[in-house]
Amino acid sequence: MQINFKKLLIIFFFLSLPTETIAEEIFLSLKKNKVNVRYGPSFESPVKYIYKKVNLPIKQIDKKENWRRIIDFKNNSGWIHWSQLKKINSIIPLEDKILFKKPSYFSKPLAKIKKGRVLIVQKCDGSWCKIKSENFNGWVKTDNIWGSVN
Repeated sequence: MQINFKKLLIIFFFLSLPTETIAEEIFLSLKKNKVNVRYGPSFESPVKYIYKKVNLPIKQIDKKENWRRIIDFKNNSGWIHWSQLKKINSIIPLEDKILFKKPSYFSKPLAKIKKGRVLIVQKCDGSWCKIKSENFNGWVKTDNIWGSVN
């Protein structure tokens, strides 16, 4: 029985595809006030820098066993153990925002939120999210933010 050259080429093509999958990019938050970011995915790997902000949103870009490679809104990257992360519950505005009493531009403005501030998401409704900050609760428009509002 003779194998057709085209069939052989197709079989070779599928066998040469990589078997490893790239981790899906998802947003997470820091669980603690002090989280080590390492150069590699192990406790033996040196600490690259330390986050000191609970609930800081970060994006997972890769994973290896119990380690997650992350990137933050300033493009810093490194490896964090999964035990220091939780499901996303925060966003960072990339520009100054107005906090409103209700999810509408016609609602009463409550405060000006500076870009870069960590905001805790309570719930979302379309393109608005109800957030809490240290001193305020209210609604912000979700354009130009870092983090996920799913």
